[in-house]
Amino acid sequence: MSENAEGTWCLIESDPGVFTELIREFGCKGLQVEELWSLEEDDFNRLKPVHGLIFLFKWIGPSTSGTSEGSVVEDSRLEKIFFPRQVINNACASFAIISTLMNLDHPDVELGKVLSEFKDFTKSFDPAMKGLALSNSETIRSVHNSFARQTLFEFEEKSASKDDDVYHFVSFLPINGRLYELDGLRDGPVDHGAISDGKDWTNLVRTVLQERINRYNEGEIHFNLMAIVSDRKTQAERKLADLEAIGQATPDKVLELKQILVEEEAKRSRFKLENIRRKHNYLPLIVQFLKELAQQKQLLPLYEKAKEKSQSRVKKQPAS
Repeated sequence: MSENAEGTWCLIESDPGVFTELIREFGCKGLQVEELWSLEEDDFNRLKPVHGLIFLFKWIGPSTSGTSEGSVVEDSRLEKIFFPRQVINNACASFAIISTLMNLDHPDVELGKVLSEFKDFTKSFDPAMKGLALSNSETIRSVHNSFARQTLFEFEEKSASKDDDVYHFVSFLPINGRLYELDGLRDGPVDHGAISDGKDWTNLVRTVLQERINRYNEGEIHFNLMAIVSDRKTQAERKLADLEAIGQATPDKVLELKQILVEEEAKRSRFKLENIRRKHNYLPLIVQFLKELAQQKQLLPLYEKAKEKSQSRVKKQPAS
């Protein structure tokens, strides 16, 4: 992949492995990202505590990126909620993640030096200035761009067509007993109302998300929902140590927790391998392989064979 132009942000894949490593490379500790496949209560319960949600959807205009329910915050709450306006293309994934991280207040979360210093530096900025500062952070941009999809060849960039699908990330999280949506395309956070006393905030957000999804045509499946949760390996280790300390580490419970540890280690290894593959540039290998085939006089015969196979497949297709 060629070097990114200075100041530009690349599209990155919506994937829990990418987002988990992205958070850790920002310097934040104590968190990981898990994909949610439904809005069922049980799916949320198994991931507790859930600190925030990242929602990807096909953007079809202000009435969908925004909300008919809820209201945009324009009062003194803006001084306490970290909210950056998105002022640059392709950055909405990191904007949504960082917006969530900056507003978390939980003992499991360690924000880290980079984000803590950035939060302190921009605390007096308005949303537009926060967004401008974030888009110009070389450290944050470099981490984001390190997860750009590798392309084998560069083509002249085409202009966006009105028919091209556009996708957008927003985040949801509870702040001071209320549910907020942080969408960098809005003028401020969207307040979705108070969370009932003693109730899990995810009960309210599941309703909001279902209403959002219902606005789309039947059969639309271009949604992705990921939860920012406490590090599950650390949680399991802590629970195991606590049970042992009080003499309640029964064989069944120990087995259950150790199984979680095994699964989390396997997941981390898989994420690490997948991210290495995402970042690796395979072009030199492919070029060298083609050269070797040419030298062995195998390249042209393989091409002709592939061409013949392709033509044969086309002939076999039934007429429409």
